[in-house]
Amino acid sequence: TCSGRVISKLICSGEKEVDLAVQSAKAAFKIWSQMSGMERSRVLLEAARIIREQREEIATLETINNGKSIFEARVDIDISWQCLEYYAGLAGSLAGEHIQLPGGSFGYTRREPLGVCVGIGAWNYPFQIACWKSAPALACGNAMVFKPSPFTPISVVRLAEIFTEAGVPKGLFNVVQGGATTGQFLCHHPDVAKISFTGSVPTGVKIMEMAAKGIKPITLELGGKSPLIIFSDCALENAVNGALMANFLTQGEVCCNGTRVFVERKILDAFTKEVVKRTQKIKVGDPLLEDTRMGALINRPHLDRVQGFIKQAKEQGAEVLCGGDLYVPDDPKLKNGYYMRPCVLGNCTDDMTCVKEEIFGPVMSILPFDTEEEVLERANNTKFGLAGGVFTRDIQKAHRVVAALKAGMCFINNYNISPVELPFGGYKASGFGRENGRAAIEYYSQLKTVCVEMGDVESVF
Repeated sequence: TCSGRVISKLICSGEKEVDLAVQSAKAAFKIWSQMSGMERSRVLLEAARIIREQREEIATLETINNGKSIFEARVDIDISWQCLEYYAGLAGSLAGEHIQLPGGSFGYTRREPLGVCVGIGAWNYPFQIACWKSAPALACGNAMVFKPSPFTPISVVRLAEIFTEAGVPKGLFNVVQGGATTGQFLCHHPDVAKISFTGSVPTGVKIMEMAAKGIKPITLELGGKSPLIIFSDCALENAVNGALMANFLTQGEVCCNGTRVFVERKILDAFTKEVVKRTQKIKVGDPLLEDTRMGALINRPHLDRVQGFIKQAKEQGAEVLCGGDLYVPDDPKLKNGYYMRPCVLGNCTDDMTCVKEEIFGPVMSILPFDTEEEVLERANNTKFGLAGGVFTRDIQKAHRVVAALKAGMCFINNYNISPVELPFGGYKASGFGRENGRAAIEYYSQLKTVCVEMGDVESVF
């Protein structure tokens, strides 16, 4: 990614390896699911402590793995250990309820784990996604087999080692490597109880089809083309910061990015000028350097694809206000890396490909609007519904707008903040189910109802 060199080669897990991973997880599940929530909590806290202690080392590994700046990788690792800590805190409080029935009879519910869960990760947040999926799964008493993206196979293996060090039963968190074929073996495996996938819409559709054959519950966290609405009564500098955060984190390779930036016409020129000025100052280059703010894109085909979107945007009448060209770092070792300058597109219209399709690169499209009613209609006119944001000083307008946005994750006067305490997930083609927060517990456990009769059975026969 950073230099175009191959870091390591891994062997893809075939049907046999996938089966071995699932069987090993199944054996570990028997032990883990019988432990109390408090016992599981202690193990998760220990794993969180190890990650916190090795933050620098894991962040460096992640930067080499993915190409994002070390500055951002550290944030990912912090969110990862916080996620484990959060679910460690919930593990001891998972409970059912007792319901009084007539005549002294009663019923109660038990919240039980599902069994062996499968996690399939994306390449933009490899370590963090693995924690987001494994923490609630393990807190609820499940085992997990995790398949990272073949483009970022390394850091998740470190997580598996950390879980083992922390004291989970051997095989409770297993990693298998590979692409689509390995994913198919996992989805079709009869001993897999649930699948949680983060990635593209087309792959999400395929996973849903495969899961349907085994009637397996799934969580899908898919793509987005999220709207960011900037009203003229915003704090301008704040809105500019928000727009940069909404478009250029992890080289723009973020599913919830606010890539359709709707700006009220009154402030269009002032906002655009400031955004362009700030975007041109973003330091691109070696992601391991402290002052780098944008690293390399994931691989050559993806870089070419992003470049293709910019070329098409120009052909359709958009204006490249800055960036969009390839960047060659001074360091000769990095000259074959997959770098580009962050791009801002002006003169955009709703029917352009760059405004309709997810680019998944550092490309911001700016669109003017006149009224709240008009911008809401345009903002919701998409098959996606992952996120949305609004910048305004008018508190009523802010809440009114987010209430009208058809999106699972909304931001007011900020963007791309994902605290582990809050549920994360989408509407429409952006998927369903939730990561993080208490909501994730629902997706990694099942309810059993028990009905107890305290008198004689009244028969109708």
